[in-house]
Amino acid sequence: MKVRILVADGSEKIRSEVRDILLSEGYEPEVVSDGITAIKYLRRYDYDLVVLDMMLPELDGKSVSRQLRKMADIPFVFLSEKADEESVLQGFELGAEDYVIKPFSSRELLARIRVILRRWAGQRKQTVRNLVFGPIHIDTISHTVYVDDQKVILTPKEYELLVLLAKNPNQAFSREMLLNEIWGHDYYGTDRTVDTHIKTLREALKPHHQCITTIRGFGYKFTEIAE
Repeated sequence: MKVRILVADGSEKIRSEVRDILLSEGYEPEVVSDGITAIKYLRRYDYDLVVLDMMLPELDGKSVSRQLRKMADIPFVFLSEKADEESVLQGFELGAEDYVIKPFSSRELLARIRVILRRWAGQRKQTVRNLVFGPIHIDTISHTVYVDDQKVILTPKEYELLVLLAKNPNQAFSREMLLNEIWGHDYYGTDRTVDTHIKTLREALKPHHQCITTIRGFGYKFTEIAE
């Protein structure tokens, strides 16, 4: 079965270029020009990945990404002309697997897409089980997290961080280790990416956020919560 990818970008030139890039690699792309149409397609069809313009017309990419998180567990990549640190971090906080700055090369985009698809394929093959730490319950079958029996919404990367840390309680992970494990060795980001995701993950786990302990100058570890 072919890999289906939805491409949503306001530029006809970029839509055409990305569609041709994906077709040349054997993927099955579908292209739309605005955010409202993107939402309609996401509700109607199944995709393995979404390539999302941050500044889509009608409904911007940020709004589309928030709706996507509510509908399905699908990885997505932001395309954006904004290269400043604040914009990049905001993209990751919204749950993006990657943030590609325009203009980009065909080889770069394909490399990033391959990494994401390979990583997600590997995750789906892993044995699943429940992880329970006092008031925190991680259902690894449905990718659902409960705090004090209340469901909390996490981005895909926040979820992956939590599962990795929780599966290895009291093990110290450096920021570099977490970056390599969660984002992959081919990822171009920095340690700040890890810190940003840990911060938002802790917010979601309140009032039990102390389970993720900072190791000053090194990284983080998961500490089991006393009953």
